Amino acid sequence: MSPSNKISEKNKDFFDQVYQVVRLIPEGKVSSYGAIARYLGSARGARMVGWAMNACMNRSDVPAHRVVNRLGILSGKMHFITPETMEERLKTEGIIVENDKIQSFDEVYWDPAIELEL
Repeated sequence: MSPSNKISEKNKDFFDQVYQVVRLIPEGKVSSYGAIARYLGSARGARMVGWAMNACMNRSDVPAHRVVNRLGILSGKMHFITPETMEERLKTEGIIVENDKIQSFDEVYWDPAIELEL
């Protein structure tokens, strides 16, 4: 891991919380960076969730392909092994993707604030 990709101790706990939430996204569903950030009490932390996703690309225990932007666009696809990997993984779960955008986004969207009500 290069120094620019290291997780600071300050961010490590937040990243771990992000990974815990992402692991709960059911197969065939997706969530957004912002929804995860809001659920974790960091309403303006969507970018940090994105950094967490980028930092976990080599981890098989975090389904990072299930996290997209608020419009259903595969904005993180360039961080996977190939730019097609994210779409391929989503399609194997039955999610329809066209032109890097999830179709019927509302039907497959999973909001942790609703699904994981306290």
